[in-house]
Amino acid sequence: MKKEIITIDGPSGSGKSTISRAVAAKLGYTYLDTGAMYRAVGYEAFQKGIDLGDEKGLETLMDDMELELYSEEEDVRIFLNQQEISQAIRTAEIGMAASRVSALPVVRKKLTALQQKMGREGRTVAEGRDTGTVVFPEAAHKFYLDASPEERARRRTLQLKEQGDDADELDILKQIKERDEADSSRSQAPLRPAAEAVLIDSSRLTIEEVIASIIEEVNENRILSG
Repeated sequence: MKKEIITIDGPSGSGKSTISRAVAAKLGYTYLDTGAMYRAVGYEAFQKGIDLGDEKGLETLMDDMELELYSEEEDVRIFLNQQEISQAIRTAEIGMAASRVSALPVVRKKLTALQQKMGREGRTVAEGRDTGTVVFPEAAHKFYLDASPEERARRRTLQLKEQGDDADELDILKQIKERDEADSSRSQAPLRPAAEAVLIDSSRLTIEEVIASIIEEVNENRILSG
């Protein structure tokens, strides 16, 4: 039986976080940022000096991790061992670390189980790279959000500059392409759309248009299944 879960997958910089938060807020659903959980593992590995390929070390690390996500209106706050790391995990370096640790079976197994536990009640918008294919295959509504690497690099550069950071668009484009390659070629839950996912290319769409498209599709699915 399908669960009232909306999955929004896609590559880095495709706008998943912004779109997922907004859709969850408009529908009154819980927002689950699965990518933040992998970033938290990568962040903690850096803090503890654990090699990102050391499965034994990462398994021990995760056994001692207390990870909590709090959905607040159109945002999510991440706490690791009772310390907030919401902003600390949003760097390009931590993003690449997340990609590396997410390729390891021991990490995926533990975090997938935690994500499924968080979403078991339904009425959840889950954002990530394998939420529709692996984490919630029984989700009632599945989407795959994409945009060209160049457009994603442009958006990310603007975002960083608005935050006061010095960002080089060519460097960011290089990082995005490397992340895409790493995520799509890994053996464990590679980045790909679910077979039944609605594909949305946001390269030429506004945020509002993407949100409206997703909510319209969800409402139509409810009518058809009702």
